[in-house]
Amino acid sequence: MHLTLRQIQIFEAVARQESYTRAAEKLHMTQPAVSMQIRQLEQYLDIPLFERRGRRMCLTHAGRELLHYAGQVLHAYNDLQVAIEGMQQVDKGHLAVSVTTTANHFATKLLADFTRRHEGVTVTLDVSNRRALLEQLENGEPDLVIMGEAPKGYNLQSEPLIPNPLVVIANPEHPGVQQAWIHLEDIMSERFVIREQGSGTRTAIEKHLRAYGYSCRTSLEMRSNETIKHAVEAGLGLGIVPLHTIQPELDSGRLRVLNVESFPIQR
Repeated sequence: MHLTLRQIQIFEAVARQESYTRAAEKLHMTQPAVSMQIRQLEQYLDIPLFERRGRRMCLTHAGRELLHYAGQVLHAYNDLQVAIEGMQQVDKGHLAVSVTTTANHFATKLLADFTRRHEGVTVTLDVSNRRALLEQLENGEPDLVIMGEAPKGYNLQSEPLIPNPLVVIANPEHPGVQQAWIHLEDIMSERFVIREQGSGTRTAIEKHLRAYGYSCRTSLEMRSNETIKHAVEAGLGLGIVPLHTIQPELDSGRLRVLNVESFPIQR
């Protein structure tokens, strides 16, 4: 099962209305359908999100935490819809898009929808690391850039899309998988499979670890998250990758997320 945007919308409605029935009316759904979606969401997360107090459905601590991120996701989705509607006024021409390898996972899906709606627009997509994208920006090459964090010192208009947390991943046989909590210092002696110099992910990781007085012991450098996932799965070390890139591996059990102190890194 995957966490869906619709489930986030339903969860947010129940949290605001404090009632399955009122949320169902707002969403034009049946009350049992809303209840089922919340139950599936709680089963997927393996934590209770609501507790009943009389007729009210009140958020648990975990529910309040999820509501915070749900608001960010829905706000970003609304912004994205507005941006796409603006682009939908375009009937012909050329759109140059550059994305980081991390953003490529979802950017291609967005562009596929755009090109279906606007067959007269030719889209070119360049996938590079952050350093290469900054060089393109300096040369004024792309019309649109999608990366993990907006660069400073550029005269640009930027909009957040989705949260992009970085998590520590391991082979399922790694002993840390059995631990509920791991101190950061306990994994710093491990070997890491990590992105190359110049990537936004690498920069974010090094900045985060420096704040705690550590640095990665790198065993392999890779130019994509896909190759990092394969290397970690093969037992070549731990990895630090965006959470949204590993859902298939988590669902199949090929990779596991370690609950490490100070992680995930929020971007």
